[in-house]
Amino acid sequence: MVELLPERGAILISGPSRSGKSRWAEHLASRWQGPVTYLATGPAADHDSDWQARVRAHQLRRPPHWDCVEVGSELIHHLEQLAGDGDGDVRDTSTPCVLIESLGTWLAWHLDDSDEAWQRRCAQLLLAIERFPGPVMIVVEETGWGVVPPTAIGGLFRDRLGALQQELMQHGTGAWLVVAGRALDLIRMGHAVPP
Repeated sequence: MVELLPERGAILISGPSRSGKSRWAEHLASRWQGPVTYLATGPAADHDSDWQARVRAHQLRRPPHWDCVEVGSELIHHLEQLAGDGDGDVRDTSTPCVLIESLGTWLAWHLDDSDEAWQRRCAQLLLAIERFPGPVMIVVEETGWGVVPPTAIGGLFRDRLGALQQELMQHGTGAWLVVAGRALDLIRMGHAVPP
């Protein structure tokens, strides 16, 4: 049987909207023997009933013993804080597993960053993941499978998310593409694209 959840490092779970990527990430996290912390990057959006319904569906699916932290734009800070709390060996009962939902909503908080500030932020994220003692599962929206975004900000979002996803993949220990409710193991099935 293939090991579904590596002991540490970034594990990307990507796919289009409504593909099942969040459910697959939750399934993988449920296999972890230690504590699981869910880091939610989305906005509160109290005025958006559709968004609230999605948030509620995610809450109902999660086991009650998982911690959930609404981190918004402060993903790196919270990841570093959790890494400081993890003092055990990998796979012992105190080593945490983190599930980040999602990379795209975190990126959206920082679309106003200059290119230089964004590159620094990405480097900080990679370092925080590298230092984390357990697995860091990252749900990532797939963009760019359709038409070219009609706005400059839409194009910037697509380009930054795609570039960050490729960067994370270079440092990752696992990757899944979820399409139509099917999870494909990109590490076992795929080949790295040459630089």
